[in-house]
Amino acid sequence: MTPIADILASAARTEAGFTCTVPGDWMQGRTAYGGLSAALALQAALECEPDLPPLRSAQVAFIGPLAGGVTVTATKLRRGRNAAFLQADVACEAGLGLRATFVFMAPLSSAVAHDTAPRAPIAPPAPNAEIYTGPDDSFFTSNFNFHDPKAAPGPAEWLRWARLRGRDNLHPMVELMAIGDALPPAAFKLIEDRRAPLSSLNWQINFVAAQPATEDGWWLLASAADIAKNGYSSQRMTVWNATGDLIAEAMQGVAIFA
Repeated sequence: MTPIADILASAARTEAGFTCTVPGDWMQGRTAYGGLSAALALQAALECEPDLPPLRSAQVAFIGPLAGGVTVTATKLRRGRNAAFLQADVACEAGLGLRATFVFMAPLSSAVAHDTAPRAPIAPPAPNAEIYTGPDDSFFTSNFNFHDPKAAPGPAEWLRWARLRGRDNLHPMVELMAIGDALPPAAFKLIEDRRAPLSSLNWQINFVAAQPATEDGWWLLASAADIAKNGYSSQRMTVWNATGDLIAEAMQGVAIFA
């Protein structure tokens, strides 16, 4: 297990961001786990512009594989009175691997107060619940704990509790970016040959909580795909905290090579 904080601590800062190395236990096949790449991009954005308001949205494009030494850069696109837009890129020797746009926005006075968001459908793991991690240190899941409550009845649906094992000294939003993509693609459940590759193409995530917090590191992750055909699937994703509050909503496009 390699904590993300250790990766960041050993990074070499540059004028536009930093360079670092993706450890083998954060790989997902031939590329770095997408949540780690997005977390590195967010860290560069946070370091690029001082005193940013809360993160509200991220648009992430997974352009190509990332492995070994990576260069992370961030640029301010625009900052107004209430919102700031920043772009971050992650590249390696093979070229550009990820491009993200982050939107930070301060709370505004508003006459609108509407909340019909669903609560988390299941409780967090009990102290004696069965917890598991990834199979070995050659795959990114070794950096996470998971609890499967066996409560996802859909044919292309996941619902699992997850937590980052090494989460100390991380910005809360960097932790969430790292954990928000930890489930397999929902369409994976439809594939008989579990060796068939899938690849996330993009990720749009909106944070409805300005200051997300949970208990004992646990976040409930859900993903569901209503349609998967012609090698492509679109899935809806949700993140709740341990007290049942909605934290983030997302969508993701996935390429299916099966």
